[in-house]
Amino acid sequence: MSGGNRMRKGAAAKPATARRAAKKPARKPVKKPVKKPAGKPAEPAMDLAVGRRIRDLRRSKEMSLEVVAARTDLSIGFISQIERGLSSPSLRVLATLADVLGVGIAALFGATPRDDGAGGIVTREVQRAELKLWRTGISKQLLSPAGSESRLNLFLVHLEPGGNTGDEFYTHDGEEAGLVLQGEMTLTVDTETWTLKQGDSFRFASRRPHRFSNPARDAKAVVLWVNCVTAAG
Repeated sequence: MSGGNRMRKGAAAKPATARRAAKKPARKPVKKPVKKPAGKPAEPAMDLAVGRRIRDLRRSKEMSLEVVAARTDLSIGFISQIERGLSSPSLRVLATLADVLGVGIAALFGATPRDDGAGGIVTREVQRAELKLWRTGISKQLLSPAGSESRLNLFLVHLEPGGNTGDEFYTHDGEEAGLVLQGEMTLTVDTETWTLKQGDSFRFASRRPHRFSNPARDAKAVVLWVNCVTAAG
């Protein structure tokens, strides 16, 4: 009898254990938060380098912030932020500042080291100075030797999808020309607008109000661009 009772208790205990085990919800795997890659330090560093270059050029010309602000129609505070690397200027703003400082935009790249005996004539691919306007999707690589005294400069301009100089027109000293190497570009000069595709080229006086952009949503544009400025007064 006692043995039979023990057997029945044992048999009854198994389903209870199974029921208790079934009641426990399965543990869901804990998803670890995905760490986002840190922002590229090159972007703020680029703003800082350009800002310092503008400040050095302004001081070498013995021009105050007030004078530059009055001649560019930019606020003193905004110019000060650019010089300190706290604001990322557009190509229009940089061209305007370079114009008032009496230099071409190539002067804002700064000098690149020459260690191969090229004598300021040859620029190796690895030596190209770059001006990255990361907020507007435009970057310019300087193909000619950098320096504030150069009047003729050659650039390789990269336009990311949607990259543009903004809605406002801008003007500056000199003349420019270019050839679309890849993708397409929309160019507006005065009241006329053209869509240029690979193989198309252009030329116009830089004093004519102009702007440009890459209208493509999924393709980059690359333009070989030439700027020539007049000799400083």
